[in-house]
Amino acid sequence: MSAVEAKLAELGLTLPEVVPPLAAYQPAVQSGVYVYTAGQLPMVQGKLPITGKVGAEVTPEEAKDLARTCALNALAAVKSVTGDLDRIKRVVKVVGFVASASDFTGQPAVLNGASELLGEVLGDKGVHARSAVGVAVLPLDAPVEVEIQVELVP
Repeated sequence: MSAVEAKLAELGLTLPEVVPPLAAYQPAVQSGVYVYTAGQLPMVQGKLPITGKVGAEVTPEEAKDLARTCALNALAAVKSVTGDLDRIKRVVKVVGFVASASDFTGQPAVLNGASELLGEVLGDKGVHARSAVGVAVLPLDAPVEVEIQVELVP
């Protein structure tokens, strides 16, 4: 077991299976020392636990937990191309999309769920730049979608 997966276990988490693509793309690709993930939905065992807009059908607290799940799914996608999460040198960038009610402006707080998980699991290697974007709708009516870019140890 890798040190990163041991840390996940310590936090009571397990790395899920990679979410199969919903269309014509790969969950993650490696280019040089970087891995880019596709946008990861908060799928749990192949299903979205909650759907709808944040600030309407979904509370900000629920959405923050879903962003955490997205980050966990992103780590699974990274492992699918690297074979070992201990190869992560650092998380470079996180981009998160929040399907938002028209008056909802708390996207950064929602995306803290993903950022905090990466920090808990990877420590200083999980500190990253980030964009938090409010959108009208996401695939499958998901409330949150997260993609990450990581740099690998050469």
